[in-house]
Amino acid sequence: MESSSADSSPTRSWGLKEQRSVYLRWFYLADDDADGRLTGKDALKFFAMSKLSREDLKQVWAIADSKRQGYLGFTEFMTAMQLVSLAQAGQDISQDTLAHAAYHPVQTSMSANWFNSKSGKKIAMKSVTSIIDGLKKAYIEKLRPLEKTYQYNDFVSPLLTSSDFDAKPMIMLLGQYSTGKTTFIKHLLKSSYPGSHIGPEPTTDRFVVVTLLDHISFVDTPGVLSGEKQRTQRSYDFTGVTSWFAAKSDLILLLFDPHKLDISDEFKRVIGSLRGHDDKIRIVLNKADQVDAQQLMRVYGALLWSLGKVLNTPETAAGPLGSELFVREQEDLLSDLNDIPKKACGRRINEFVKRARSAKVHAHIVGHLKNQMPALMGKAKAQQKLLETLDEQFAKVQKEMHLPPGDFPSVDEYRDTLSAYNFDRFERLHTKMVKDVDDMLAYDIPDLLKQFRNPYE
Repeated sequence: MESSSADSSPTRSWGLKEQRSVYLRWFYLADDDADGRLTGKDALKFFAMSKLSREDLKQVWAIADSKRQGYLGFTEFMTAMQLVSLAQAGQDISQDTLAHAAYHPVQTSMSANWFNSKSGKKIAMKSVTSIIDGLKKAYIEKLRPLEKTYQYNDFVSPLLTSSDFDAKPMIMLLGQYSTGKTTFIKHLLKSSYPGSHIGPEPTTDRFVVVTLLDHISFVDTPGVLSGEKQRTQRSYDFTGVTSWFAAKSDLILLLFDPHKLDISDEFKRVIGSLRGHDDKIRIVLNKADQVDAQQLMRVYGALLWSLGKVLNTPETAAGPLGSELFVREQEDLLSDLNDIPKKACGRRINEFVKRARSAKVHAHIVGHLKNQMPALMGKAKAQQKLLETLDEQFAKVQKEMHLPPGDFPSVDEYRDTLSAYNFDRFERLHTKMVKDVDDMLAYDIPDLLKQFRNPYE
């Protein structure tokens, strides 16, 4: 009788190995299409048997799907099940409760009430299984053909590969030499890494990608030089490489030293290369605890003045102003870093949409230039005139096609690239290709987000 009573107890604690085994069996049962991902339809059916309210299940999903992927893998499923178990025990559904719980009661009755058996039949994937997969499919089928036809990779950005979608979120650190970029990364990692040389002189002589963490990569960059002579001795296009990394980064930290706030010509060019990525930039006044309050206030004002002119904006993201705010500013920055994996999927979507709009504008520009070329004679003269009046051609395309001016590239950079091409060999505008991209932006992307949103919203 005692044994029977113990077995019928509604809850009992499990070891981690036992929990994982039970959760794995339940995950297989819940995953009807056997693709290793629990999506909206399967989740609604499965978690309904927990008898929790829709609001509670909405919170469970939001915490479990921390990366906003639109589905639960096995690891996320385990988190969801632990939260369900806590909620059924009367505890709050929160990340803190999950982190500090000594153990999570698992209801033994679940194995009887929730499931019966698992089918071993595998079902082939006929559609996308995540937001990232959907973006890949949309790119290959609709955006990539447009980019290849109008040579977008030569003018703006290389063609995307699968790794561009699947890569971990990336944080790039920029600043003049000895502003503490390498030390900053070592502080976060709590360990050194290959290529982490620290000293008062310029020590980092290359772009170092630090991939030690599971969910974030850091990019340590060479210090920006102050002299024009040293800049010309670089064996590569430093500004161009910085721009390439900026396009792929999720967060860009501009580090400044309060003892040397001068912004060199090269630093101005580097900051200028970040055009279009303003939402990623955070200003960090490193080593600010080495100056007193009065000096800090002067440094703060000088920094904002300098950045206001370089960034060409009336508002500048600023750092701390006073020693009592150092801790809070550090906590805010670390919180932003911790949130990056959660926001990575949203960032991918934003970058994809931005790229699609840019590619569409590029196609309109190339098609317009092709239409302006004469059929027989005077082609060289006509091309030269188009290059000289390229800003006017941009204005015409914008007005005729009703395109946002912010989607247009830099006139000077575009002119430099165009000068190497024969306009007469450009493709005319294929309206069907442009319409496919418009449909992708207007219908496919919203439908994709709707398909993989929180099923309880």
